[in-house]
Amino acid sequence: MTENLRKILVSVLAAAVFALPAIAGSGPPGQKNTYTGSSTDTPEIGTGRDALRRIVQEQCVVNWSQHQAAAPCERVYLADSRTGNSGYAVLADRKGGAHYLLIPTQTMAGIDGRELLDPDAPNYFAEAWHARDLITQYVGHTVARTAIGLAVNTARSRSQDQFHIHIECLRQDVFESLRAAAGRMTETWSPVNVAGSTYDGLRIIGEGLDGSNPFELLAGLRPDVRRHMGDYTLVVAGMQFSGGPGFVVLAGTGPTGELLLDSSCAVAGAGG
Repeated sequence: MTENLRKILVSVLAAAVFALPAIAGSGPPGQKNTYTGSSTDTPEIGTGRDALRRIVQEQCVVNWSQHQAAAPCERVYLADSRTGNSGYAVLADRKGGAHYLLIPTQTMAGIDGRELLDPDAPNYFAEAWHARDLITQYVGHTVARTAIGLAVNTARSRSQDQFHIHIECLRQDVFESLRAAAGRMTETWSPVNVAGSTYDGLRIIGEGLDGSNPFELLAGLRPDVRRHMGDYTLVVAGMQFSGGPGFVVLAGTGPTGELLLDSSCAVAGAGG
């Protein structure tokens, strides 16, 4: 081995070892993901319904465990460093734009999975809300909490078998509908019209979602919902109520929640 080749190899290894995160499961603030491909189009994985699970488990978790680098994900968090199925990853959606996906590192079918109602399960919606800063980084300026939404699709509308939460901006008309309805919403489920469709809605008061689990709230919507969670779409949007900051939670069996979101983030002045 020549001296020049030895120096190159040492430099590459050093770059991998010392790319340590600023927070658990994340690269330094503002660091761009250097993965140049789309989220679900790597040749060895393809674009099938199992692509998200395989990307997270076979690439992001492995890369994080071995090199403390999250790529091709934006972030990886493992509650237990000895196992790869105890946390979640955040991945940029392959369609581009200000669109990110929070994906559990364990195999999980979807909103109908029993794991989501396990009292020991992570509060995935709370973690997705914490990751909203990626939208601000993408558009290059601060995005108001009232412009951001999180969505889980129904089982029939999912393109991926692995459970995931969409993190995007709200559509402009959805933003306006929710702002108009906010004053009438309470902590009890009631009908709310959003951009021409009717959902069941309620409000959560507070800066974050750490003390409220939207899946548990959905399970209490009606007596039979717990057995049919997969029929529902679930959307959580930031809101400023007269009494302080909080969230609007929407549940329905009609149009899927992802349709209420906009990856161009036009509502925040990011353009299309």
